[in-house]
Amino acid sequence: MPTSTRARLVDAAFALFEERGFTETTVDEIAARAGTGRTTFFRHFRGKDDVVFPDHDQLLPRVAARLSTATSTTRDVALREAARVVLDHYLDEGETARARYRLTRTVPALRDRESASAQRYLRLFRDHITAWTADEADGALRAELLAAAVITAHNHVLRGWLREETENVDSAFEAALTRALATAGPAPSTSSTVVVHTTASDVEQVLREVRGALTDWVRP
Repeated sequence: MPTSTRARLVDAAFALFEERGFTETTVDEIAARAGTGRTTFFRHFRGKDDVVFPDHDQLLPRVAARLSTATSTTRDVALREAARVVLDHYLDEGETARARYRLTRTVPALRDRESASAQRYLRLFRDHITAWTADEADGALRAELLAAAVITAHNHVLRGWLREETENVDSAFEAALTRALATAGPAPSTSSTVVVHTTASDVEQVLREVRGALTDWVRP
């Protein structure tokens, strides 16, 4: 049983949404089902829509805090762990998160608001990655690509869990983030090496020089 007033209001709201529909449910009915009053409801939520969604104003600073600790050698770890902050929040919600998923699939206004929330996370990741890649020639593009890839990978895993299609969330998350981080790696080198031979050396000598040039080219 939920112990906090806020949790009771959320549980009451989702129960009523399932029973009566989102549009038909009123704030007064939610408050009554939770054993509180209308005034108490508005101490916790600005309106009926706010009951549906996680408290992104608390989640976003947690994600930002994790990203802000990244160094040049820990960026990938920071991206994984920052994305995991959001995923774990939904997993901790359990059936509430799944009830939200069912609801947002059927109420366009809620679906639009959910999309707007996703854009806030996209901007947050993009801004941090942009700062990390500021000195790179294609840094801005890489930031856009990598931020989008991380958000898409997170959403893919979350959606599988919400639909009860994913058995092992941890392995699915690791696989998805690994693929996402590889998507926008450093641009491949476009330099080329030309070996010009002007002497009458034998073929083996030419091959040795070519191998030496190739070794120099691929060396980090």
